[in-house]
Amino acid sequence: MKRHSKKDSPRSRPRKEGGGFPKFARSAARWTGKPIAFAIAVLVIVAWAVTGPIFHYSDTWQLVINTSTTIVTFLMVFLIQNTQNRDSEAVQLKLDELLRATPNAHNALLDIEELSDDELDELKRCYETLAKRTMEDVHSGKSDLGTPDVKRNAQQAGKK
Repeated sequence: MKRHSKKDSPRSRPRKEGGGFPKFARSAARWTGKPIAFAIAVLVIVAWAVTGPIFHYSDTWQLVINTSTTIVTFLMVFLIQNTQNRDSEAVQLKLDELLRATPNAHNALLDIEELSDDELDELKRCYETLAKRTMEDVHSGKSDLGTPDVKRNAQQAGKK
């Protein structure tokens, strides 16, 4: 079995065939996002409320809805996270392709989500400076077109 180096990002690894949990998560997320699923949930709550007088609003009656909703919420968190991870990865790949295909784009940004928080903060400051300079140019009547380089400090330049 081939081992991945530390330089391999999760996005560069081949995806296994979509079976098991990912397939179930996509199907469940699609189904639970439909209006009929919401309507069923509302009907369950209405049925529970209607049965309140029948069960004299007992502790067991309350425990049924509390336990049920807690379990459903707990399980939905994992389904939502799975679909969110997949969607986020797909969007990231699309953005990477746009960067790769755009002339004069900074290809160093292709794997930016793998940088540390400090490195991301530094890049953000660089882009904020660039945006501020660009807005000053626009306010003085100059064009905002062009792709100036992002200036990073000498320490970071030496790491590359």
